[in-house]
Amino acid sequence: MPGLFTILSPAKTLDMEADTSAGGAPTKPRLAAQTRALAGELRDYTPKRLETLMSISTKLAGLNAGRWQDFGARSNPRSSAALCFRGDVYQGLEAWTMKAASMKWAQDRLRILSGLYGLLRPLDVIQPYRLEMGTRLKTDQGADLYTFWGDRINKLLRADIADAGASALINLASDEYSKAARLDELDVPVVNVKFLQLDKGTAKFMAFYAKQSRGLMARWMADTRPKTVAALADFDAQGYRLQKKDSTEDTLVFSRPKPAPASARAG
Repeated sequence: MPGLFTILSPAKTLDMEADTSAGGAPTKPRLAAQTRALAGELRDYTPKRLETLMSISTKLAGLNAGRWQDFGARSNPRSSAALCFRGDVYQGLEAWTMKAASMKWAQDRLRILSGLYGLLRPLDVIQPYRLEMGTRLKTDQGADLYTFWGDRINKLLRADIADAGASALINLASDEYSKAARLDELDVPVVNVKFLQLDKGTAKFMAFYAKQSRGLMARWMADTRPKTVAALADFDAQGYRLQKKDSTEDTLVFSRPKPAPASARAG
């Protein structure tokens, strides 16, 4: 069926107790051998070594050292990726409120890039982890995760796009993650999206709003199921409008008035 495909970055914030009963039948990640290899490498890391590798706090390093020790155990919590990821992108996506038709679209046409799992479908079941794609983790394949994954993510993504019959990929992932997918080697056009906030007459890029907005667009796509890139001009969630004069064939620019701070909205 003609239509679009999209990709997102993962999240560091997790809710492993999220209710997944309404999401649909869970699926298994498809690059499991590579995931096990990475988990095996990291199981030997002490908290101090993780603190240095990941540039995280002592507390987070201890938490993640425990996660790697428990990885694979039957008692380890598990949940579907799009339902347990709770970072800014996923506050926009809100997969846990999706209707069945929207979730089916997402399962067929939305992929989540991951440093540990490579490429995830929304309902793929994951265990708690923290491993950003830019981490310089040395393995037998090389000095970082980009080398470790090589072309595996790209090959699987290409196959998924072909299976969906998609005519273009809408890149809603960050540069750190989209780099791992080797988007310039895909068989379909890739369209990037910029989200800007209008503040005192000036259009500004603001990371927090950009992340949430990527999730908003992915959710809008799942709900409306656009068939062409041109149809994305109708995206209007939370006041966004396409800026045609600033957009190009391979980059769409959307802007909106900068939202009021949460405290002001509450008042």
